[in-house]
Amino acid sequence: MLSTIRAKFLIGLFVIFSVSFLLLHHFVVRIIETSNEKIITQDLVQLKNNSSIYVKQAFMINHFNTDDMYFQQMAEEMVRDLNHVTSSDTSAYSVEGELIFASDEARFLSANPEDLQHALNGKTAYRIHYMDEKAEVFYAYPVIVEGKNVGILRFGKDFSLLYEQRKHILDVFSSVTVAIFVAAFVFSYLLSRNITIPLIKLTRASSEVTNGNLNIKIGFRRKDEIGQLAHNFGNMIVQIKKQIQRIKTDRDRLEELNRHRKQFFDNVTHELKTPLTSIIGYAELIREVGSRDEAFFAKGMNHIVNESRRLHEMVLQLLTLSRENGGQDAMETIEAGQILHDVCDGMLLKAQRYNKSVHCEADENVILTADPDKIRQVYINIIDNAIKYGRSPSEVHVKAEKLPECVLISVKNEGDTIPPDALSKIFEPFYRVNGQAEREAGSCGLGLSISKAIVEGMGGTIRMDSAEQVTTVVIELPYEASGEGEAR
Repeated sequence: MLSTIRAKFLIGLFVIFSVSFLLLHHFVVRIIETSNEKIITQDLVQLKNNSSIYVKQAFMINHFNTDDMYFQQMAEEMVRDLNHVTSSDTSAYSVEGELIFASDEARFLSANPEDLQHALNGKTAYRIHYMDEKAEVFYAYPVIVEGKNVGILRFGKDFSLLYEQRKHILDVFSSVTVAIFVAAFVFSYLLSRNITIPLIKLTRASSEVTNGNLNIKIGFRRKDEIGQLAHNFGNMIVQIKKQIQRIKTDRDRLEELNRHRKQFFDNVTHELKTPLTSIIGYAELIREVGSRDEAFFAKGMNHIVNESRRLHEMVLQLLTLSRENGGQDAMETIEAGQILHDVCDGMLLKAQRYNKSVHCEADENVILTADPDKIRQVYINIIDNAIKYGRSPSEVHVKAEKLPECVLISVKNEGDTIPPDALSKIFEPFYRVNGQAEREAGSCGLGLSISKAIVEGMGGTIRMDSAEQVTTVVIELPYEASGEGEAR
């Protein structure tokens, strides 16, 4: 219980208030007592001055000498007059301390003679006497007439009203202080609940998150710091969910990459193994038959040469793809439109063999900072792919245009619509849409992969769209390539 914030808060408040109350009470009492003592002192000083003047006047009127005998003779009259004038009990003492006359003899005889002793020693003194919630002050001083001590006057004055006022002030102070404490305690209790209850909910929610429950929701309709804390806690859970989802996505992507990598190596092995198997088979047959069958010998040698060339081309393309994944570009300023025109002119002969034509449109001054050989290779790969797999007869439309932020290159050909699932894999190495392998037996399926690696290495994008028997390859290249030479 004592370990909770609420308990610590309330106990701390109680301790602070108690100590503050005791200290404040002590200082208030001291202030009131000091004020009362000042009032009493001023009153007694005034009383002494008035009574001294009265005694001197009495001596002068009666033509008494400064003798203590005359003080004793006039003591009764003087006491009665002073009792009437000062509204205080008055008594007169001889210089030896014997009571001569008193307005209330019993009162003075029962009082503590401490002040009287001081007066006998020539000092003025007073003493406060408390009894039955009453406060009496006994005040004594030696009467000096023309430099001679002739007796002692002693007064008894009631200051109960003053001390009742002191008690009343202290009672009011205590009541107000306790009321303030109660109000502060209630407010602090409500405030502590207002703070600790949301914190308890947040603690429970954090425990749920620690145990793996990310579906917990915290809804505080508050605009203070705790509401902001709850809002941030909710945002943190959302971010954790996103991070976990991102990790899962990255894990799936890595698994997919591993699968693609395995498939790539399987395809490479298959693509390399097929021509090698054919070459080895024909070579062994030629070694056995020799030149006895000239027709078979010529056929076998032609097959070995063709398959060797295809194998050589495949190895070169694999090296190119590998270089695109880790090489550096020779950057220079090029006219991409002019290179596109040159490539289209060079591809016309092949297009005619496939009963197709190439139509090229390019904006003027399409300036790029890139590797010209790689740009040319991308053009060749994409246009060659459009010529080989387009409908015959048809026309391949090639276009290069300047946009505000990039250069847009598009290659469009007519042919069978490529299904969406094939479009998502079209740029993978060795991937070919069903039917393409039979239509283009000499292709090994690396042209689009190499083009994608080059374009992305330049900081651009490449995509293929196919709909209504029209297939379009769209390439966007920044005006200044990154030059990293890495596939993204």
